[in-house]
Amino acid sequence: MMRAVCPGSFDPLHNGHVEVIARASSLFDEVIVAVSMNPSKKPRFSLNERMDMASETLTLLRGITVEPMGDGLLAEFCRSHGAGVIVKGLRSAVDYNYEVPMAAMNRQLTGVETVFLAGDSHYTHLSSTLIKEVASLGGDISDYVPRAVHKRITAAPHND
Repeated sequence: MMRAVCPGSFDPLHNGHVEVIARASSLFDEVIVAVSMNPSKKPRFSLNERMDMASETLTLLRGITVEPMGDGLLAEFCRSHGAGVIVKGLRSAVDYNYEVPMAAMNRQLTGVETVFLAGDSHYTHLSSTLIKEVASLGGDISDYVPRAVHKRITAAPHND
């Protein structure tokens, strides 16, 4: 059985993330969506909120589980969950240049391989930061986020 991990802070999950996760679910027997805390960012949504939105959105996809990543290294998370592959979506060469050194380090630490999936061109402009900014300024983000996210992001104001 091939198990993969799709890691991210998913603050919030957007349709570009969903597209990559859905494609990963067709390539691997099981995909763990590992929701992380990024210490360099101030999250809009709590870890539990992000996990709930991901679980609600991804419920119909085969072989998907949503789990908190915790504080440790991604390579160690993969090893402890029996995953031999990390799946990362790439929007541009900038993403590639950022991800390649991490992929090499993860492989050297635990032998876990990283598979890069080119993001669908319909979503390559999306980022969680941009989604939050557009929403905070009253823009319509409904075409870019799953219903579970749209419902929460428009329900109550957050301090950004």
